[in-house]
Amino acid sequence: MPKADSPLAQPVAEVGLAPVKVTQSADLIAALEAAKTRFVERNPKSKQLFEDACEILPGGNTRTLLYSAPFPICMKKGENYQVFDEDGHVYTDLVGELTAALYGHSHPLIQESIISTVKNVGLNLGATIAQEAVHARLICQRFGLDKVRFCNSGTEANLHALAAARHFTGKRKVVVFSGAYHGAVLGFWDGVQPNGVDKDDWVIGKYNDLASARALIENDDIAAVMVEGMQGAGGCISGTDEFLLQLQTSAKKVGAIFILDEVMTSRLGPAGLADIVGIKPDLKTFGKYLGGGMAFGAFGGSADLMAVYDPRSATSLAHSGTFNNNTLAMNSGYVGLNNIWTPDVAVEFNKMGDAFRVKLQELTKGTKMSVTGRGALNAIHFSEQGERELSCREDIVEDWGLKDLFFIEIMEDGFWITRRGSIAMILGTPQSELDRFCECVSRFLERHRALVKL
Repeated sequence: MPKADSPLAQPVAEVGLAPVKVTQSADLIAALEAAKTRFVERNPKSKQLFEDACEILPGGNTRTLLYSAPFPICMKKGENYQVFDEDGHVYTDLVGELTAALYGHSHPLIQESIISTVKNVGLNLGATIAQEAVHARLICQRFGLDKVRFCNSGTEANLHALAAARHFTGKRKVVVFSGAYHGAVLGFWDGVQPNGVDKDDWVIGKYNDLASARALIENDDIAAVMVEGMQGAGGCISGTDEFLLQLQTSAKKVGAIFILDEVMTSRLGPAGLADIVGIKPDLKTFGKYLGGGMAFGAFGGSADLMAVYDPRSATSLAHSGTFNNNTLAMNSGYVGLNNIWTPDVAVEFNKMGDAFRVKLQELTKGTKMSVTGRGALNAIHFSEQGERELSCREDIVEDWGLKDLFFIEIMEDGFWITRRGSIAMILGTPQSELDRFCECVSRFLERHRALVKL
């Protein structure tokens, strides 16, 4: 096993893929050790800040995904489509805050909204505000909902949607799918994760397997079916139209609630992935870009189902949260969706992402590197067979040694991505930077030809 501070010794919690031991060649181990040495030398301030943080934070960290060995990069600021670290390096941001930073780090309209809200409205009013209904109406119109409620994250949105489904049906069990990530305590990439909730209530199926999904769902004890139309943390694996339609049909057949997790995929088109596929979930859940990049979540759907949260009813469910209707998210979220993320922009931006992925797929042919995704959300994979068509997480065994090598060396080229290889593009990223990324990928593959060739 690699020593604890080696790039090979990385935790996989929150990445959406189970750790599988892959034997690494001596040449790959040597390349990784050389890359790690350069990493340490060029990031002394991040190293010191990490060591200082370890004194008061477990592992110097408060968000597992952001940890990477030997220590994580510490960012100092973000501006437009770039981030700047404490050691003076500038990166084109392809992390995109895991889809939440759609508008970038300093969009003038978002900035104006935040400043105006702080100066003219205030931060916490402890009451309902008119703007929450204005923003709610826009979200309902855009995403085809009857009613919506706000919360503080995609995790919360999914938890409250599940509570509504269980209350409405009087049942407990929920069908989910291997490789799924529905929030901090709702991960299912290797069974129910150790930090998961409701451990006995999950029925885990195989993604994109119509027959097994039908068999699991069409039982009398199923309260809900929850699915991502494209598994984000699981590696940008798209659900087929046939699979998603089958889930809807089977759920309806037994009276289960069909929940589509659109926390990430709602930005794949003007009205989200549901509209692209042509499905009509009972509930949809949403995340932070719809709050202008603030702490934000939302869940909504049919009026009769959402009525379980109507406090005018004596039998309603409670749903509280200090920041559910916070003034910043209500105002900035509305400005973002109404003035920036217009339907035309959504279409053109995702076309840009499709073209980017096609170019990457072409130049990685014949190598262990592949790229999956949809629109402006993509994921980079490395595997022994160089799998390109993935229907579920079981289709691929990731080579984390090659992933780590790419992660470090693409940073040296001035690009910020996640260690797991996910890419969430930011509005305003120049085409020239996407082209430069492709050039850097090409050079990486040539530089390590012996390691990546099939």
